Amino acid sequence: MNSGHRNRGDSADSTTPGVDPADQWVLDPETGEFRLDLDAGRPAPAAPAAPTARSRSAAPRPQGARRTPAADSAAAAGDGGRRGRGATAVPGGRAARRKGRSSRGRRVLKWTAGSLGLVLVAGCGGAYYVYQHFNNNISSVKVEVGEESERPQATDALNILVIGTDSRVGLGREYGDEGSAGHADTTLLFHISKDRSNATVLSIPRDLMVPVPDCKAGDKNIPGEARAMFNTSLGQDGRDPGCTWKTVEKLTGVRINHFMMVNFEAVKTLSTAVGGVEVCASTDINDPYSHLKMTAGRHVVQGEEALAFVRTRHAVGLGGDLTRIPLQQQFISSMIRKMKSSDTLTNPGKLWDLADAATKALTVDDGIGSVNKLKDLALDISRIDTKNITFTTVPVIDDPVDNNRLALKPNDAQQLFAMIAADRSLTDVPQQETAPAAPSAPASSAPAAPQVDAAGVKVTVRNGSGASGQAGKAATALQGKGFALAVAGNNADAAATSAVTYPAGHEDEAQAVAAALGLPATAVQPGSRLGAKDGVVVVLGKDFTGAGGGAATAPPTEAPKDIQRVQADDTNVCAAKAK
Repeated sequence: MNSGHRNRGDSADSTTPGVDPADQWVLDPETGEFRLDLDAGRPAPAAPAAPTARSRSAAPRPQGARRTPAADSAAAAGDGGRRGRGATAVPGGRAARRKGRSSRGRRVLKWTAGSLGLVLVAGCGGAYYVYQHFNNNISSVKVEVGEESERPQATDALNILVIGTDSRVGLGREYGDEGSAGHADTTLLFHISKDRSNATVLSIPRDLMVPVPDCKAGDKNIPGEARAMFNTSLGQDGRDPGCTWKTVEKLTGVRINHFMMVNFEAVKTLSTAVGGVEVCASTDINDPYSHLKMTAGRHVVQGEEALAFVRTRHAVGLGGDLTRIPLQQQFISSMIRKMKSSDTLTNPGKLWDLADAATKALTVDDGIGSVNKLKDLALDISRIDTKNITFTTVPVIDDPVDNNRLALKPNDAQQLFAMIAADRSLTDVPQQETAPAAPSAPASSAPAAPQVDAAGVKVTVRNGSGASGQAGKAATALQGKGFALAVAGNNADAAATSAVTYPAGHEDEAQAVAAALGLPATAVQPGSRLGAKDGVVVVLGKDFTGAGGGAATAPPTEAPKDIQRVQADDTNVCAAKAK
């Protein structure tokens, strides 16, 4: 990206020539982290020893030749295994080995807890071992995300926006659209709970129609759009990751802390560095678009085949983006398991290759644009147990204006967003006691009232809150604010969150109604089954406190029924053939 730059680390390339850099990173048992030791991996100098008759007659060892443990043992042993006269004690001998065995379990635990960081990457995903040596690899971008008062409330939870761009810059014609600057092709909102006991990973479909706010990329001010495909929040008209960041905050009401962005090459290099990722197909797959040819069953994929797996969509499920998302979630889950496995954690060479590939693949915000900051983030995230990581997708319906696009599913989408904003887990973990707090979205997230002819707006208010009389009270309140045609309709099914839906072409009217009731911007959504004669329909949810009172502070405690889920520890997930 033009606005990116490379950070330069301190002594980042100070490893010893001729020595494998992976051998120079040694585990410090006191801290559980790796440190750079420039003497590690060098040929060991010959230890001085008193000459013996045997040693005087032996051929001298070439200068600088490394002495092996076997040779040291032989030199130190006398008849019957006793130490010979004048022999030098061997460093790392039996006493040291006994001491090493006694502390090995503690070191392994520190290694696992102190060194593994979980950072998901769009379309592939991964965990990054961070060393100071890799500081030069990281690209960082300064982004503008708006005034503090315009953003959702900050919390102690951690929210990372992971963007997989479909940029083809520098990739030639291999993946089509040669030279395309790239849009937000795969986007994940990675929510880590306040107590770091669980995580929710929310996939945002690229074809979802959303409002894209005004944003700034570098010195360029880019106007927003009231209705646009989500993936155009990046790349379109020069939009940078800060524009996608603002779009997701406006859409979900969730405060984002950092972003990470990768391209196609990251999938190939990361999957190769970890030694391949196991995936599963329930039937044979042959996709001429992604070039994936896979027989039914389990496979270990890396490089080009891994990229083909996460890109395939024409030969799985319903053949679209919504059925590609679970494949990506399957891949990421498997990647997480592989990186947390002892096969990876106990292999310094593999960890080195993985860290090198990961840091080269990343573009991040300048708040985490150094290895030390990424390391702190990684150590924090690594505490999450794999079984408590849940992948899900934004609940959607076909867009009422264009069947090739998607719209938020009323109530369900808002309910899921509210759970994430309130740090409610989708996995079965003990919930922390939550003291009453301000709403997760700021007051400014309520839509500003557009200038509409309120007297001519037809509004039907339906009650799904479970509290009797709410619809009538809300309709009366709307009438008092100029919406003379507002009426109370039949009760609706129970809803956790309120929704204001509208037919095509009536978004401004819906926003005006929501503003009059004090509902947030996320409550306003297109209605797929509404016609112009239906007007605006309001469904009051359990979060509604009263006419003009907006949403209550108590968040929903349960996820919407039948939402799509993948658990990171589920090894039985398989891709299904297209229907």
